[in-house]
Amino acid sequence: MTTTSPVATDPSSTTATPAVHVDGLWKIFGPKADKIMASQDAQLSRKDLQEKTGHVVGIRDVSFDVAPGEVFVVMGLSGSGKSTLVRLLTRLIEPTAGTVQLYGDDITAMSDKELLDTRRRKVSMVFQHFGLLPHRKVIDNVAFGLEVRGEGRGDRRGRAQEMVDLVGLSGYENNFPDQLSGGMQQRVGLARALAGNPDVMMFDEPFSALDPLIRRDMQNEVIRLHEEVGKTMVFITHDLAEALKLGDRILIMRDGEIVQIGTPDEVVAQPADDYVRDFVSDVPRSHVLTLKWVMRDPEGQTPEGPILQSNQIVRDAARVVLDHHGPCRVADGERIVGVVDDEDILRIVVAEEEATS
Repeated sequence: MTTTSPVATDPSSTTATPAVHVDGLWKIFGPKADKIMASQDAQLSRKDLQEKTGHVVGIRDVSFDVAPGEVFVVMGLSGSGKSTLVRLLTRLIEPTAGTVQLYGDDITAMSDKELLDTRRRKVSMVFQHFGLLPHRKVIDNVAFGLEVRGEGRGDRRGRAQEMVDLVGLSGYENNFPDQLSGGMQQRVGLARALAGNPDVMMFDEPFSALDPLIRRDMQNEVIRLHEEVGKTMVFITHDLAEALKLGDRILIMRDGEIVQIGTPDEVVAQPADDYVRDFVSDVPRSHVLTLKWVMRDPEGQTPEGPILQSNQIVRDAARVVLDHHGPCRVADGERIVGVVDDEDILRIVVAEEEATS
């Protein structure tokens, strides 16, 4: 995978069916979208197309894969197309062209009945607005999707209780939504999304309306839940810090197009263009970069002392390196691939201080 390419595939997805496979996806808003797709006008910029035809490009020729179990973050500024994209993945809005597959099943070719069944059983969505039913208690809100699927009362309440416990709401089963804080209401939303045991969970800026401290707690909750249940997650956000914290990989969008796909350290270390470079300019690099970005060629050196892994975050490795007072070996698995010393670590820290001064 190269971070300068707009289309990237996670290595694990080459040996298994991708959880999500998107190929050549377009969305043009307007009554003559199909005609525009078949004409040269489709190649116009978003601004020029709107001025000429009155149509708006929401998504332009987007392709990517999401590996099973991956947290895949889509980020961009307002109007970049990220929320349109997540709605296209389940055909909440219809694509103008292109295909979307979930574990090999073609979403874009499904009948209405097949699509409804897929939404109920294989995909769940968590939105910024919780969408809780105010007249139903917490446990009944969590069980609502199972009720729609036709599961019996005993089974669905048992499953709902498991999810209530999983998200840390034990004891609040019989509360109504207006008796809960915003963060607790979003936990109910998470529990409801998990209750149906979906293959893929999709989040559309779920925490953007929450206070900063509650937002941080909810981010940590998503990380914990992912570690426990291992669900594939597609997470939409406009917040770079959130993307870097949550994402195994990040897709950055601008004007409906992909600018870059990469791991957090790749995006920070090798921004694809000035747009991404501006995005990451204030990021504390030692908090994101891994040792592979700061290590040097071993050049035959076999220093004694600690062996660190190349995917270890610089900040986490700094204490070991600084305490050693000499070169440390850096390994990829069991193979030594580089060396790093205190000067290499301090170079990153000094650069951070200069950037923020």
